[in-house]
Formats: sequence, structure tokens, C-alpha cells
Amino acid sequence: MSYSTTDTYKMKREILNYSKKFPGRLSLPEAKFNADMLYGVVASQSCLLTQISQRLQEDIKKRYTVDRLSDHLSKGVPEESQEEDESLTGVV
Repeated sequence: MSYSTTDTYKMKREILNYSKKFPGRLSLPEAKFNADMLYGVVASQSCLLTQISQRLQEDIKKRYTVDRLSDHLSKGVPEESQEEDESLTGVV
């Protein structure tokens, strides 16, 4: 028997636990963005911001979520997250 809701929450929890390895080096907004993008890309199986925002299921208009994600993307990748961490290699 398949429990898709349970499987979805399990997948989301695993992705969020993986993304929590970064906040030591990232600010809180950057860590949240990282977690949102990781979950959104995996859940939607797409790199389109509209589909990612749809999977995030936030209680605001999809347009606002897309704007928030695109604002973070336009800032570029912070230097703190570009440093390679040996504890993250080979995970996932």
C-alpha cells in the first residue's frame, strides 16, 4: 500500500535535514532559501521557479514566492556557500 502523503513528508524532512548542514556558514534567509530551493527542485522535478513555488505551497500568491526566489537568485551565490565542505561530499 502506498502512503503518498507520508512519503512526501519523509522526503521533505530528509531534504530539510540535509540543508541544515549549511546554516553554520549561511545567514538565516540564505539557509531558508537554500532549503526552499532544494525541496522545490526535488519535489517539482523542474528548475522553473513557478513550478518550484507551486510545490512549496506557501499561503501567499505564487507570484510573490517567485519574486522572492528570483531576488535571492539575482544576488548570486554567497562566498560562504562556495567553500567546499568535506562533510557534505558523498551525501545524498
